[in-house]
Amino acid sequence: MTADGELPTQFPHRKGWHTDQSYRRPPPDISLLFGASPAVCGQGQTIFANATAAYEALAPAIKARVDRLEGIHCYSVYNRNRNAVLEGKAPVALKPHQRPQRQPVVRRHPVTGKRSLYLCESGQMDFIDGPFVGMEPGPNGAGEALLFELMTHVTWREFIYVHEWTKGDVLVWDNRCLIHTATWYDAEREQRAVWRTTISGNPDPTYAGEPKSWIPRDGDKPAAAM
Repeated sequence: MTADGELPTQFPHRKGWHTDQSYRRPPPDISLLFGASPAVCGQGQTIFANATAAYEALAPAIKARVDRLEGIHCYSVYNRNRNAVLEGKAPVALKPHQRPQRQPVVRRHPVTGKRSLYLCESGQMDFIDGPFVGMEPGPNGAGEALLFELMTHVTWREFIYVHEWTKGDVLVWDNRCLIHTATWYDAEREQRAVWRTTISGNPDPTYAGEPKSWIPRDGDKPAAAM
C-alpha cells in the first residue's frame, strides 16, 4: 500500500501494464473478462488506466512529439522485450506472421474521434529495434526513457479504475483507449480463474484493408534471428 493506504498503481512500481495483443495488426478492439473464480477481495484485482484522459493531460510539447511516433510491439515469449534483452537471451527466429508490429503511439478513436495513448509497458515492447521507430533502441536508450515517461504519466492515480472481482463479474473494455494490468494474489492459498476473449471489428481507418498479421501464409519461413 501507499503511504495514504491506497493500492499502488503507478508505473514503475506497478508493472505489467498493456493493451491486449498489441503485437498484432490490426489489434483487437474489445476484450471481455469473466470472473469464474476470483481471488479473495484485496488480491487479484484488474486495474485500468484511461489513456484518453492521459493524452489530453499531456503538455503540448509532448503531444507534438508523440503524435506521429510509432511503437514496436512484440509477443513477450520471443525474447525481444526489455528483460530478455537485459538478460542476454537470444531472440527467437520468427516467421513473418510472428514479427513485431508497428503501432501508432497516439490513436484516434473511430467512434468518438478522441485521441488516446496506445502503448504498453516494457514486457510487450520490442527492445531490439525499439521501443519506438526512429529513436535510440534498447534498454537505457532514448526510446526507453520516453516510454518510461509516458507509462508513468498514463498510470497516475487520477486516470485509474481498480476492479475488485466477485464471482460472475463480466468486464468489457475498449483496448483502443484503455490499458490494464493485474495485481498479485497468493497462488498457494487462492485459486483465481478469469476467462478472456478479444474481438476485432473496428480498429480504426489506420488499419483499413490490412490482412491479419498473425495468420500464417503458405511458404512462410522463419526470419534470421537478430
